[in-house]
Amino acid sequence: MASLEIKIYPDPVLKEKAKPITTFDSKLKKFVENMIETMYVESGVGLAANQVGSLERVFVVDVSEDGNSPLVFINPEIVERSGKKKGEEGCLSIPSYRDIVERSSIITVKAQDLSGQEFTLQAEGLMAVCIQHELDHLDGILFVDRLSHLKKQLFKKWLEKNLGPE
Repeated sequence: MASLEIKIYPDPVLKEKAKPITTFDSKLKKFVENMIETMYVESGVGLAANQVGSLERVFVVDVSEDGNSPLVFINPEIVERSGKKKGEEGCLSIPSYRDIVERSSIITVKAQDLSGQEFTLQAEGLMAVCIQHELDHLDGILFVDRLSHLKKQLFKKWLEKNLGPE
């Protein structure tokens, strides 16, 4: 396995929409294994393909306590949502920045696994937040895009101070 390079904001690939996966082969399996390794190396709880420069509709998550239970979501879509919850989020593609984001508190997601088999999962808590965050990535949306106008202005100031002008 190999660790992949995390794309850092404002890399344009982060704003692009990923394309559905139609071929479930050893190349996809290897890519997903590398994504999982990268997520662990970077101490993340989720990683979307866009974040490593690939526009394929796949993300991985692991919110387990011992960090050894990765889940793979290929061509995911949220089919049901309920409740609202605010919580702090961060992103491997925007290192050192965190802010409060409102998300659905319970979701049902439909996706495919590495063999192309469809599955459905109901999630709440950190798992629900992580799935929504990673699925946003696949649609070219970053968590900072979900902030209020004022918070976006504060983010831009933080960005200029920490990374230089956009």
